[in-house]
Amino acid sequence: MSHSPIRKDKTCLNCRHVVEQKFCPNCGQENTDSRKTFHHLFIHFFEDLTHYENAFWKTIKNLLFKPSTLTKEYLSGKRLSYLAPVRLYIFISFITFLLIAMFPNKVTENLTKGEKEISSNFEKSSKDKTEILKDKNYIESKTMKQVNKNYFQLKTMKEIDSVQKYGKESEKLSDFQYWVYEKAVHVTEHNTKKEIIAKFIESFIHNIPKILFIIMPFFAFFLWIFHSKKKWYYFDHGIFTLHYFSFLLLIFLLLFIITRILGLFGENGLITFVSNIINFVGIVWMSYYFYPAHHRFYGETRIVSFVKSFILFFINFFFILFLLTFYVLYIFINLH
Repeated sequence: MSHSPIRKDKTCLNCRHVVEQKFCPNCGQENTDSRKTFHHLFIHFFEDLTHYENAFWKTIKNLLFKPSTLTKEYLSGKRLSYLAPVRLYIFISFITFLLIAMFPNKVTENLTKGEKEISSNFEKSSKDKTEILKDKNYIESKTMKQVNKNYFQLKTMKEIDSVQKYGKESEKLSDFQYWVYEKAVHVTEHNTKKEIIAKFIESFIHNIPKILFIIMPFFAFFLWIFHSKKKWYYFDHGIFTLHYFSFLLLIFLLLFIITRILGLFGENGLITFVSNIINFVGIVWMSYYFYPAHHRFYGETRIVSFVKSFILFFINFFFILFLLTFYVLYIFINLH
C-alpha cells in the first residue's frame, strides 16, 4: 500500500467522483498525488511485485495440493488473495506451450534423427550404384513411393477412378469417401511414414490450446447436468473447470520441466528410473485429483461423489476421444 500523502482535492483524478477516504468508492483509485519521487515509484513497484508473488505462489500451492480450495475461495468472494481463474489458466497455458515450442518433442527428435540416419545410409549405398542410377531425385522418389506402398497399401487414384467408372456399385466410394481417399493418397505420395508422424505430433502440440478451449465448455456442461440446477449455476461449474484444467496443465508443465532437467544428466539407468517414478506419481495424481476436488467442492457423500466422478470420467473420455478422432482426420487431410 502506498504511503504517499492524500490529496487535499477530494475529486478523483480518474473518474471525477467525490472521494471522502483514501480510495475512490467509485473506481477504487488511490487519491494521492500523481507526481511522485523515484523513491515512491520504487517502493510502490516493490509492494506490487511482492503482493503479486505472494498471490501467485499461494495460488499454485493450493492448486497443486488442495483440490477445489481455489474454486471455493473464489466463489465465496475471497478473490484478491489469489490469481483470477482465467488469468491463472492463460498464464500456465502460455508458459507450457512456450516451453514446448522452445524444446522440441523427443518423439519428433528421434524421428528426425532416424530419418537423417536413413538418408545418410541411403546416400552411402547410392554412391556404389552411380553407374546404374545417377538421378538421386528419382531414387528418393522411387524409395518414398515404395515405402509408402508397404506402409499404407493404398491404391492409386487411377485405380480408384477406374473403379468409380467401371466397377460394381458396392465397390464405389461415396463423394465424401472419394474426397478423403484422394487426400490420403496425396499425403502418402509426398511424405514418408516418419514425416507424417512428425508433422502430426508438431501440429497436435501447437493446437492443444484450441482443443482444450473446445473441451472446457463441454466439461462444465456435463458437470451442470449431474448437479442441482438450483444450487449450482453453469458459472460455478465453469470456474471449477478452469481450475481443474489449470491443474492438469501445471502438472504436465512440471513433468515436462523435470524430464528435460533430468535428461541433461544423460540416460543412465538411475536417471531413467527416477524420471519414470516422477512421471508415474504425476500421472496418478492427475488421475486421482478430480475425485477429491469434486467431493470437497460439491459437498456430496464420498460414495455419490465417487460414482459421479467415475461416470463423468468416462463421459468426458469418450467425448474427448470423439473430438480427437475428427481432429486426427482433419490434420491428416491437411498435411502437405
